[in-house]
Amino acid sequence: MKPTITIEYCPKCGWMLRAAYMAQELLTTFIDDINGVLLKPAGIAGVYTISVNEDVLYDRKERGGFPEIKELKQLVRDKVNPEKNLGHSDKNA
Repeated sequence: MKPTITIEYCPKCGWMLRAAYMAQELLTTFIDDINGVLLKPAGIAGVYTISVNEDVLYDRKERGGFPEIKELKQLVRDKVNPEKNLGHSDKNA
């Protein structure tokens, strides 16, 4: 069964567009590997997480900031399809 990616974000922090852009990137990159991307507004300020099923891959509060999109895609790739080549943005290419 293909996993679902959840992006939980703080709407009060203005991160809805960041979450939507990340969802688009993940959908286009992993269209054959995932069930879809769920955008979920958080009730707690400052939240921005990316999870595959129940496994949290990225938590802004723990990491202390936002990495580049390519780094987030690599985290997802390592969990969803480690064999997938991400092209020029791949640290393993």
